[in-house]
Amino acid sequence: MRSKMLVLVSVIIAASMLLAGFVPATTVSAAAAAATPAPAAGEVELPEVDPFELKGNIYTAGSSTVGPLSEAIQELFVQDGFEGEIKNDIIGSGGGFERFCKTGETDIANASRGIKDAEVENCGKLTPGRTPIEFRVGTDAIAIVVSKSNDFLTNVTKAELDKIFSDKAVNWSDVNKAWPAQPIKRFIPGTDSGTFDFFVETITQKVNKIEKLEDAKKIVLNAKNVQASEDDNVLVQGVEGDKYAIGYFGFAYYQQQKDNLKAVSIDGVEPNFENAESGKYVLSRPLFIYSDAAILKSKPQVAGFINYYLTNVNQVIEKVGYFPASDEALNASKQALLDVLK
Repeated sequence: MRSKMLVLVSVIIAASMLLAGFVPATTVSAAAAAATPAPAAGEVELPEVDPFELKGNIYTAGSSTVGPLSEAIQELFVQDGFEGEIKNDIIGSGGGFERFCKTGETDIANASRGIKDAEVENCGKLTPGRTPIEFRVGTDAIAIVVSKSNDFLTNVTKAELDKIFSDKAVNWSDVNKAWPAQPIKRFIPGTDSGTFDFFVETITQKVNKIEKLEDAKKIVLNAKNVQASEDDNVLVQGVEGDKYAIGYFGFAYYQQQKDNLKAVSIDGVEPNFENAESGKYVLSRPLFIYSDAAILKSKPQVAGFINYYLTNVNQVIEKVGYFPASDEALNASKQALLDVLK
């Protein structure tokens, strides 16, 4: 649930960031200006940042889905001169918010879901307290996958998908009589994963009209032959070698493994850019990073990294296997950062 407590905080930190590597647009050389395309009409433009001038380390943690995108940006950031250490722990969205809001270890939380009220409250209890700032960085589609050797499953309805990942069915034939009388082997993200939460909210909770998310989770976790892992590679390996296995994870991991896996359509709709952007594909979702104004004030390298992230994300996001956020959503993220830089 998106928190109503989530606010954008305006803090005057521009001076410290100028000293730490932010370059005003008016100082860009003529050659650089000629080589850089002019921003599209209505596009929010961020100040230029030089990674080489930024000092200190950056610590991020969270979503296994957002992780590969952050890693791609980090590689570019280092190539462009950043000499500090960037740590990116893949521990699931819930684990990322715990480190960001409960222990205060991290500068940035990677998340494949919006922050929850309880997590915002934990952020406020830190000393000093943190007020999370949300930056939309892209769009993902969760891929429902089976082995290439699976010769009976190409499409599912939402109702069938609910049964497959629930305690209502043991064998495939319990879901659809035309399918084999063989046990369903389920490979799902761990309970700290935003991917797990999103699937349960979108499929299990809605199909069964269950009020509480925790009650819906029990239906999934009580199913037989379930293996849960925060490591998407474990899920890939479990599914690819078994004709009767099924799993789900972020589209990027499917893209990397599509020689060994096949994606299943939902109600006849495939997971692809057009269907994710339009919302036709039911398991499409936004991707986020979160930080805090006080962190940006005290750590210009973090503010510089987020600036660089928002400026360059659309250059790498499709290569990683995800889809760009809409122009409106990305502009809102850039404006959120500018509001902090005032």
